[in-house]
Amino acid sequence: MRRRDFITLFGGAAATLPFVARAQQPTLPTIGWLHGANPDAYAPMATAFRKSLNQSGYFETQNVRMEYRWAEGRLERLPELAADLVRRQVSVIFAGGGSEPALAAKAVTSEIPIVFANGVDPVEVGLVASLNRPGANITGITFLINTLGHKELEMLHELQPKGAIAVLLNPDLATVTSQSNDIREAARALGLHVEVFHASTEHEIDTVFASLAKARIAGLVIGANAFFFSRRNQFVELAARYSIPTVYPWREAVVGGGLVSYGASVTEAYRLAGAYTGRILKGEKAATLPVQQSSNTELVINLKTAKTLGITFPQSLLGRADEVIE
Repeated sequence: MRRRDFITLFGGAAATLPFVARAQQPTLPTIGWLHGANPDAYAPMATAFRKSLNQSGYFETQNVRMEYRWAEGRLERLPELAADLVRRQVSVIFAGGGSEPALAAKAVTSEIPIVFANGVDPVEVGLVASLNRPGANITGITFLINTLGHKELEMLHELQPKGAIAVLLNPDLATVTSQSNDIREAARALGLHVEVFHASTEHEIDTVFASLAKARIAGLVIGANAFFFSRRNQFVELAARYSIPTVYPWREAVVGGGLVSYGASVTEAYRLAGAYTGRILKGEKAATLPVQQSSNTELVINLKTAKTLGITFPQSLLGRADEVIE
């Protein structure tokens, strides 16, 4: 072969290489994961989300990519994390761990679809126009967790009919005022005296429990939010150390040694969110997908912890329990 012919042949082949490579390695759709907490605390929920995606035909690293952004409890980081996902032109954003991630995502894009999963009223906080017609580029899953204060107070009062009851809330949340008002209204309806405490750091949680012990509080209700969920092991340890009967909004705390929980399944909400994300990747519009309400609630009781605290659960509660840990 003449040298000129060889150069021509090689040059032509080289020119086609980028197109061949591009054909062999197509750009994968990308899910931007925006979360207010940390990956360790929400590992089971992330797994449920991915399994639901698998059922829709999407498998991470095979035909879909995931870009994870965890705020690690520092909610002030969310706007920049959301903006970074937008700059990377992700196909859809999943926002979990409270309403703050979804609000941060909504503030930086009106085009990329957003799927949320949280326990607040999405209409009240301004995420969607209505549950049936969310509009714009956002939809998701809402579950009963921030609206159960009345039931949790009532349950704790059954266990501890005498003495003051405390409620612990996170002051960094946009919904803290409505949470506090709901708790006080529920307490008035039940004829209870309730003291509201606040904590937004690990150290503040320690300080609150020490104060509760000194005040001889009869029992504590933990408010629902992503940061508290990520610190559930700390709550369980402190409740045991100070012998404070505590009601949690998540079953995971009771499985880990807490006394009792009443609330929705967060894992189920993430499973549903994964299904919605798969549908959007297949071409459906977020605006046409109504917000789903995951309304199933679970009452979980740990009798081993009750025995340690010297508490006897009334049969009325045991009979309603979805799970009893012995």
